[in-house]
Amino acid sequence: MTTGTFTPRPGAAPLPRMIRAQAALETRMLLRNGEQLLLTVVIPTLLLALFSTVDIVDTGEGEAVDFLAPGVLALAVMSTAFTGQAIATGFERRYGVLKRLGASPLPRWGLMTAKTCSVLVTEVLQTVLLTVIAFALGWSPHGNPFAVVLLLVLGTAAFSGLGLLMAGTLKAEATLAAANLVFLLLLVGGGVIVPLTKFPDAAQSVLGLLPISALSGGLRDVLRDGAGMPWADLGILAGWAVLGLGAAARFFRWE
Repeated sequence: MTTGTFTPRPGAAPLPRMIRAQAALETRMLLRNGEQLLLTVVIPTLLLALFSTVDIVDTGEGEAVDFLAPGVLALAVMSTAFTGQAIATGFERRYGVLKRLGASPLPRWGLMTAKTCSVLVTEVLQTVLLTVIAFALGWSPHGNPFAVVLLLVLGTAAFSGLGLLMAGTLKAEATLAAANLVFLLLLVGGGVIVPLTKFPDAAQSVLGLLPISALSGGLRDVLRDGAGMPWADLGILAGWAVLGLGAAARFFRWE
């Protein structure tokens, strides 16, 4: 037997491998969670199918699905990056999971990167599913694909920062209640299902500054109206992303 053949070589795996492994674990946990699937898949799918086929809300001229599909895509981003991530991270913090992961060889920024990768993978799956359903309902999108991707990325960053801020500062039970309440309020008042033009003028100016309004409105401008780069909506999302991620980095508590 050669000397040293079975000599242990303790040490951490390469950082990229650790991040990939953690991201894969986070994604599997999210997809196995019934409550998370309700938020990320079932609710957006039902809203798209129901309101596209039943004349409940006046969505203006054109096919209802052309108005609803961009809004539901924005809702899917919010449900995953904000609501789902806030609730999951809040309870991980409560049960000491984050504290233990923070003491592992994977650095804390690496853990946050893995969580972000998990969110992005889930959003890709959501986008594919919702796009297929929207096409089956008669959706005919057009516009600049790069603008769509940029809107989705900035929207993810904005909602992710806000979700981590909530999860890292509130108790788990408070995070659960607050995240679901915000989800419902933004679903109604964020231009997802009900056009912002249905609200009073004073309310429109305020609601238009919300990240969900900027994301749904920007996607609608591009995919339905064929607009170019929606700079105003991109600017709002970038502002929320900087504010949310900066506040999360400053105030997030791991235990």
